Amino acid sequence: MDIRLTRIDDRLIHGQVATVWSKATGIDRILVVSDEVANDELRKFLLKQAAPPGIKSNVVTKRKMVEVYHDHLFDGMKVMLLFASPQDVVEVVKAGVDLKAVNIGGMRFSEGKKMITNFISLDESDVISFRQLEVAGVQLEIRQVPTDRKTDLMQLIKKEKMLQ
Repeated sequence: MDIRLTRIDDRLIHGQVATVWSKATGIDRILVVSDEVANDELRKFLLKQAAPPGIKSNVVTKRKMVEVYHDHLFDGMKVMLLFASPQDVVEVVKAGVDLKAVNIGGMRFSEGKKMITNFISLDESDVISFRQLEVAGVQLEIRQVPTDRKTDLMQLIKKEKMLQ
């Protein structure tokens, strides 16, 4: 499996992903990795419809993602992985999915979260998960679109004094 982009964005497939990122990465498939969405037939249907023309999309559980990643039938498939949370990314990395980098696109504000950019809000659990990914050697970058300058997430977390 040729993972061209791994992105955390709680909106999952939307305009930027469907158009800009898919073209910039040259993918032929989007895999939304979420146990919650995989068990919600309506959300699954809507996400499949949101994929751009010519690009297939699937919604899979974390367990299925690990299985597919290790299956040689998928060698050479150019994919974008979409996650709703850093906790889900940590789970698949711990299960053996080798990710080099994760792009953080959007994590909405809710009670208990702190806004660190206009489009990223984190709580302690998120920070812990990102720290685990960093320790595992995964680069963590912030970019809304491919032409944006990369910002190192961990530097921003440290600047915001969210990491002890």
